[in-house]
Amino acid sequence: MHIIIGGTGHVGSATARALLRRGEPVTVVTRNAGHAAGLRDAGAKVAVADVRDVQALRAILRTGTTALLLNPPAAPFTDTDAVERANAAAIVDAVTGSGLRKAVAISTFGARAGEPCGDLTVLFEFEEKLKAQAVPVAVNRGAYYMSNWTEMLDTVRHRGKLPSFFPADAAIPMVAPHDLGEAAAQRLMEPEDRTDTIYIEGPRRYTLRDVADAFAQALDRPVDVEVIPRHAWEQTFRQLGFSAEAARSYVCMTGTVLDEQDRWPDDPVRGSTTLEDFICASSNRKY
Repeated sequence: MHIIIGGTGHVGSATARALLRRGEPVTVVTRNAGHAAGLRDAGAKVAVADVRDVQALRAILRTGTTALLLNPPAAPFTDTDAVERANAAAIVDAVTGSGLRKAVAISTFGARAGEPCGDLTVLFEFEEKLKAQAVPVAVNRGAYYMSNWTEMLDTVRHRGKLPSFFPADAAIPMVAPHDLGEAAAQRLMEPEDRTDTIYIEGPRRYTLRDVADAFAQALDRPVDVEVIPRHAWEQTFRQLGFSAEAARSYVCMTGTVLDEQDRWPDDPVRGSTTLEDFICASSNRKY
């Protein structure tokens, strides 16, 4: 049995469906059973638990042999680093003593030690704590999620403008959740001793202009790029409802994406979903 923590999110649900297509047994863990109705209909079992409830989560993990470990994102109005660190610590505690044969942790490009920088440092610490306990853990580091752009869909549809913190011509590694799910499913089915760290991105790198053009094609209307200058990033995050702590974290993460391109891997695992196909599908349904 494969246990999927965060099974109703983009990557968790994609992983669950990829496993179900392979005829594998799956249990998705969620705080709200109603969010998992589609996965239940597809053949998954559903377990209800909060990731902070270590005893309940460990009990669910003990019913499985492998697990996908996703640290759920914190609400932006909170101190996101503090919340996500607490979530990660609870997941690690639940995995310890669970008896799992293997786990796969979802992390991110650019994960690294150092001064706090949002997911980059939170997920690196998550990786390190998982590696320090007895259950073998493989790490999948994903590129910038294509699904992040779907948050802009209504704005693009109604205003014909795509706002972004990235310069229009900066080529960024991006990946579709479907491809992350396929990669995670494959890793869960691999032998226990396959615990290396891999990087996953889409067929090629894309610029903000590419994203705008993909929306223009999908929506059949012109779409202009609206770049937010770096000096206005923190203020913009605050205007969007982010806490002061979250705004600083997201500014750090965004800046790192642009400033540390030399740290991106040269030989990632490449998914097959293009940005154009993803945006087209997303524009016709809420992804």
